[in-house]
Amino acid sequence: MQYKSQAVAKPYFIAAIGLFIGQIIFGLIMGMQYVVGDFLFPEIPFNVARMVHTNLLIVWLLFGFMGAAYYMVPEESETELYSPKLAIALFWVFLAAGALTILGYLFVPYATLAQMTGNDLLATMGREFLEQPLPTKLGIVVVALAFLFNITMTVLKGRKTAISTVLLLGLWGLAIFFLFSFYNPHNLVKDKYYWWWVVHLWVEGVWELILGALLAFVLIKVTGVDREVIEKWLYVIITLTLVTGIIGTGHHYYWIGAPDYWQWWGSIFSALEPIPFFAMTVFAFNMVNRRRREHPNKAAVLWALGTGVMAFLGAGVWGFLHTLAPVNYYTHGSQITAAHGHMAFYGAYVMVVLTLISYAMPILRGRAANSNKAQVFEMWSFWLMTVAMVFITLFLTAAGILQVWLQRVSDTPMSFMATQDQVALFYWMREWAGVMFFIGLVVYVISFFIKGETRAVTQ
Repeated sequence: MQYKSQAVAKPYFIAAIGLFIGQIIFGLIMGMQYVVGDFLFPEIPFNVARMVHTNLLIVWLLFGFMGAAYYMVPEESETELYSPKLAIALFWVFLAAGALTILGYLFVPYATLAQMTGNDLLATMGREFLEQPLPTKLGIVVVALAFLFNITMTVLKGRKTAISTVLLLGLWGLAIFFLFSFYNPHNLVKDKYYWWWVVHLWVEGVWELILGALLAFVLIKVTGVDREVIEKWLYVIITLTLVTGIIGTGHHYYWIGAPDYWQWWGSIFSALEPIPFFAMTVFAFNMVNRRRREHPNKAAVLWALGTGVMAFLGAGVWGFLHTLAPVNYYTHGSQITAAHGHMAFYGAYVMVVLTLISYAMPILRGRAANSNKAQVFEMWSFWLMTVAMVFITLFLTAAGILQVWLQRVSDTPMSFMATQDQVALFYWMREWAGVMFFIGLVVYVISFFIKGETRAVTQ
């Protein structure tokens, strides 16, 4: 059954894809700056392109999570959204705040932006991924709390399910851990210690709960497997996620001046972090194999299966490659880290948001699925983006291994810049793979505009 208030998810999904396109464009600019150092300089310096690239990633995924919650929660709770008007108002506030912040990065020197936005009152700027000016951070908190109020009230007045409970736990965790972005101690060790309480406990903690809930919701819809079976899997996955993810924060504490016991705790529990992702992969394939019906939206099923596989490879396998302290001693801060980051974010979060959009957008437009022709385009986009990301990861991994050898292991270590010259070939290859990824994203957008025979919604 569809609920009228689910329609508020649509602008969130559209904004998410628009910002995703912007993120990839700035990623391509950065990739070119790796090999042509003065590309677009001084108009877009590398540090600005990097801020825009990473901040757009975070903002568009948050738009995706919020849109997914607005779509899922009414259906899970079997009741209309508590306040659709609040949801639409928050959309425009969040979009305006995000756009103004990006424009600020692009057109105002960062030090000037800090002076203009009250950083002298409460210094929160200048830290990786948390570069947002103080008003933007405050705006994010206000939007997040109002969003959580809307979603929580909807759940409280309707049916309670394991999926909506796990989703709420993840979303509340997202908001709570973001508050540590306001804590910026002068001591650099303490600063980094608590900085990871936002960055790590988001992406390797509470965001994984959101991922599990979204994936479980889509799998129930496209397979018809009993809710009880899927919920048991979900409980196992989130338990493993929280146990390994929370203590696994220690793998970021190896070399920042924290006590050396973190080398043991971080290594052991980080080595276990691939387990929930492996369980997620088995879960997705198991549910599809046990399906009771053939859902007309084949593209959404493909995205759901791809999420499990790519999350396991990117977050699990590539994370494990350099998570043990004796290995990380040589690899930390190298291109191996970048390889892991790219595939993990794509596999775990980009793909699950695209899964939800792929499933929900046709229904929001009055059909069970896009036409067969449109789905063929969408599946092409899946393979173009996914294969491109595999190549990006492999090229960055090769660059990282060579970088570690030449700069950190060799008997005659080279300087950082001399090493960069030696790995430039891999940066060129990564850039071409990035172009291929962008083509895949364009094909994904085109797929939503392709006409053809469609089936009406029959839920």
